[in-house]
Amino acid sequence: MGLTGRDLYLVSPELALAALALAVVLLDLVVRRRGAVSALAVVGLAAPLALSAALWGEAHAAEGGALSAFNGALVVDKFALYFKLLIVGALALVLLASRGALSGYRRETEFIGLVMLSSTGLMLLGAAADLLTLYVALELASLPVVALAAFAVGRERSVEAGMKYLVLSAIASAMLLMGFAYLYGASGTVRVLSPDGSAPTIAQMLAGGASADIPFGGYALMIGVLLTIAGFGFKLSVVPFQMWTPDVYEGAPTPVGAFLSVASKAAGFAVLLRVLYAALGAEAMSADWTLLLAILAVVTMSVGNLVAIAQSNVKRLLGYSAIAQAGYVLIGVAAFAARSQDGGGASLGAGSVLFYLAGYAAMNLAAFFVVIVVTERTGDERIEGLAGLGRRSPWLAGVLAFALLSLTGIPPTAGFMGKLFLFQAAINADLTWLAVAGAVNSVVSAYYYVNIIKTMYLREHDAEGDGGAARIPVSAAAGAALALTGAATLALGVWPGPLFDAARAAAEGLL
Repeated sequence: MGLTGRDLYLVSPELALAALALAVVLLDLVVRRRGAVSALAVVGLAAPLALSAALWGEAHAAEGGALSAFNGALVVDKFALYFKLLIVGALALVLLASRGALSGYRRETEFIGLVMLSSTGLMLLGAAADLLTLYVALELASLPVVALAAFAVGRERSVEAGMKYLVLSAIASAMLLMGFAYLYGASGTVRVLSPDGSAPTIAQMLAGGASADIPFGGYALMIGVLLTIAGFGFKLSVVPFQMWTPDVYEGAPTPVGAFLSVASKAAGFAVLLRVLYAALGAEAMSADWTLLLAILAVVTMSVGNLVAIAQSNVKRLLGYSAIAQAGYVLIGVAAFAARSQDGGGASLGAGSVLFYLAGYAAMNLAAFFVVIVVTERTGDERIEGLAGLGRRSPWLAGVLAFALLSLTGIPPTAGFMGKLFLFQAAINADLTWLAVAGAVNSVVSAYYYVNIIKTMYLREHDAEGDGGAARIPVSAAAGAALALTGAATLALGVWPGPLFDAARAAAEGLL
């Protein structure tokens, strides 16, 4: 069967975003006002958002809740669409908050084009129905990030960040591709999903062939799963594959760190859930990778939180915070074992992951947006550079303080409700020890989060001659982004029901 108009419609959000990226770059050649081009980029994101929303209704009405495109290589269901909406929403907020910061770069439109093309690959990740499509989408998402990380030409740390990301990303991609090769060798197929039943899936080919005496059911499968998790671990900043995260967050332009911390992480967890649940969800294998992910969750949380305490650079601290947050999300992924105990257990585990990723997007972007505004004005990335912010700019300090409290897990915030759902999923999966480890790590994280709040409100700014003691202005675009993320952080803490119901509905497509 050849390419059809239906296929193009089912990937219309990605096509619209890619077309918008090319339009932004080409318009910059004829339009002198860069502000107009960047504004068009933000407004133009309404197209992929609207198309994703329209496909949500079609997927809901479809038999089995899923539509397939390109001979089954891509699947459009609520799970994939949830992440498409999340990624485009995060992208819009990052571009909105970064308009002032990007004006300092001569290649602002190229920056916007690259981040949009990377987002196109991230959107395809959640919809990939076979390992080959998944790998191509992953590379489409990763390669623009190399250029984005090194975008601050003239800054040695930025070039170093780009090189480090390039080298380590290539190693992780090689490990992931080797893992896929072992999965193909063990199953004889690369198909993860087959909504139309046109081809057997990995799970179907492995059914009944697993050995109870060998971890993961077989040696080839064991190697394949371990290499696959290692490859995804790099994208998700999971210990011990997190080495690049603090260096890239510190060296890359701050908007790049904001984008990586939210959109890239969300898509990474989307594809991890898809592969583990759909391809490797047999009971003989799930018990093994559940324990593996639970251990990785504890190690990742602990390393991220403990090392963050010693940081003096706020961007580097947020990098280690992102590592710790990945550990929290892994709690929900590990809670997949609840499926064997009650019918709704698996959707609770996956649903808690989807909810937390949306809440994390709001609170982490709020924190990053304040850092973008402050560092653009002062050029100081030290935590001490935030001293006196509560007096100089109460609005910025209030948003940052609220975002940090949410990252800690203090009510009534999105972070509190998200962690509550994650810990409940772990308890339902008989992983109470994992929930306790998460709670203890939340207490540890309060030390460095509250230290930033204390610096903002209880210390005086001592910089001289850099204008740092003056009031920090906030542009209308950045103010709108801060207001939206701050309001979302509060709303999801007070009224989480609608989003959690949508998250569970999207997660049911995995089962």
